[in-house]
Formats: sequence, C-alpha cells, structure tokens
Amino acid sequence: MDVFHVTDLNGNKLNDQSVLRYIEQSIETVYYGENIEVNGLTALELTGTDRIGLLSEMFAVLSDLNCDVVDAKLWTHNGRVASVIYLKDCISGAPILDSHRISKIEGRLKNVLNGDNDVNSAAKTCVTVDSMMHIERRLHQLMFEDRDYERRSKKHERSPMVVVTVQNWAERGYSVVNVHCRDRTKLLFDVVCTLTDMEYAVFHATINTAEDQAHLEFYIRHKDGSPISSEAERQRVIQCLEAAVERRALEGVRLELRHPDKQGLLAEVTRTFRENGLNVTRTEISTSSDMATNIFYVTDANGDEPDFKLIESVREKIGLECLRVKEMPTMYHKKGDGEEQQQTKAVLVSLGSLVWRNLFNFGLIKSCS
Repeated sequence: MDVFHVTDLNGNKLNDQSVLRYIEQSIETVYYGENIEVNGLTALELTGTDRIGLLSEMFAVLSDLNCDVVDAKLWTHNGRVASVIYLKDCISGAPILDSHRISKIEGRLKNVLNGDNDVNSAAKTCVTVDSMMHIERRLHQLMFEDRDYERRSKKHERSPMVVVTVQNWAERGYSVVNVHCRDRTKLLFDVVCTLTDMEYAVFHATINTAEDQAHLEFYIRHKDGSPISSEAERQRVIQCLEAAVERRALEGVRLELRHPDKQGLLAEVTRTFRENGLNVTRTEISTSSDMATNIFYVTDANGDEPDFKLIESVREKIGLECLRVKEMPTMYHKKGDGEEQQQTKAVLVSLGSLVWRNLFNFGLIKSCS
C-alpha cells in the first residue's frame, strides 16, 4: 500500500471534491501531460547553450517563419537550455509537415542556438508530430541527454541547499539515496524521473516534509537487480539528482502575461525583456480560446533578482494590466507560538501497487519482471 498525505499549493487541506475525484480517476489512467490540445500540432525539441536574449531570438525566428507557438516550456540549468515547443502554421492553423520547411526551421534555430560558441556546444533540434509525451518528463530527458549535470560555473557551484547522499545497504542488496532540499511542487516527480532515466528501480521510499524543507529517501537497484557498484557511479547519481532538483528551482521574479493571442506576441514581449536587460530562466507558454497565458521567470544580466523599478518599467511598456508580477504560493505556513510545527509524511511501501502503476503509466517506470 502507498500512502500520501497531500495539501493544496498553499499548504491547506484539500477539500475540493472535483480535484479529489480527478486524482482518483487519474491514478488508474494513462496521463501524458497538461490538459492541452496537442493533436494536430508539430512538436519542436531544442537544446543548446543558454545566453541572455536567446528566447527573444528564437521566437523572432519562429514568427518570421510564420510559425504560431501554441504551447511551450523552456528550462535553463548550468548554462544549458532545453525546450519543447508546439507549433502550427500561422495562416492555415495546420501542423507543419513539409520536410523542406521543417529543415528550414531547424537550420535557422540551430544558428540562433549555436551563436558564437564552438562545436563542442553545438545545438540540437528535433521536429516531430508525436504528441504523446509528458512535456516536463521530456525536458528532464533532454537535459539529462545534454549532460547538464556535468557543467558547473561559479554561479552553479554545488549548493548546500541541495544535499544528496548515496550509501549501499549490502545486507539487503539496496543502494540508499537521500535527498534533502527546499520543498516545492513536483519535487518527487523530478527525482523519480531522473532515477528512471538512469535505469534504476525504486523498491521502497519515504518522503517527509516539514515547513519548507523536504527529505526523500529511496531504496534502489539497477534494473538488473544490482546496487550501485563504484564510486564513479555514486558520484554520477549525486550529480544527476542535484541537477533534477535545481532545474525547476525558483530563480528570478515570476511574471505572468495574459493577452489576446496574435502573431508575433511572444517575439515582442521577449524582445522587450532583452532590451531592458532581463534574462528569462524558465518559461511556460499556453494558448486557449485565442487567449495567451504565459509565465516567465526573469533575472537581471548577472542572474540576480532584478530591480523593482526595472520590472515596473517593463510592465509599463508591455501593459500593466497584461503583465503582472506573481508571487509564488506559500507551501507551508509557520504555526503560532505554542503550536506544533506541521509535518507531512508520505510513506511508500512497495511501489508495486496503485501509485506505482500510475508512475508506470506516466512512462516513469518500466516493469522489472
């Protein structure tokens, strides 16, 4: 049996019956991602070297090639960038299938992604009409394949905010992985994705959260049944799990744009960011009923939180009502004096039951039998 104690994003008891019913139904259902209409769209995957203004240049190219961005996610980590973008033709609204046009899109974007970098940091692009994938799951795979976990600048030196340890339990033939970091939404998903991509199977796990801290413990083996067998492999697991936690860690100010969709909207907005020295570290783009709802996490050119006056200046240029500063929801609130600190525990015993089957449906877990 797997037991989860959950709250809403604000740390409150979950009382919405529609949400509870959705969770119950989804546990036994194959789930590929957010509720977006990706059928009939062309999926574009990109990886390369991150730099200020890169997103602006990418969207400018797509706009110039009459590509309408319907949905997209972009992550940056350790100087690398990965993105999954869903496109359609601006004029016809149809997916882009012409091989010559696809080659042109890839070529233009590769030139943007490569910039002045040497061949060792060459960009990769892939265009597909396969919509059956979980976007965030795929972003983890792209970052992992790009080996972002190996690249560390001074800004991304190992942080004490994320502590990963790996030890072997020889008597039982397990490797025990412990992750301690700041709590946030989708943390468990991110860690399990990475363990799966590294071809480890999770047999038991315990997840504890107290206030804004999380502690995750996993008992793992290789798919062939063996534990971690070398110091080099142990260090690689530590590096990869640190990267999994850091990729989605909050960096910068969260800006939300809600605006009637139009051709070139993203190119205009991100150009304004670039011209004012704002760097986009993470992006979520969505379009529904001709309304664009976009989320941008931005820093200044040094990777620090931008000045409030600069943010307000950018908002005035784009539209104060359209672009708003959104604070992240508080996961846990401190209790008053004399009250016990709330501690939420989720104990997963034998991930071969109901939730394990759901992770299998996500594509996170493959049968080891």
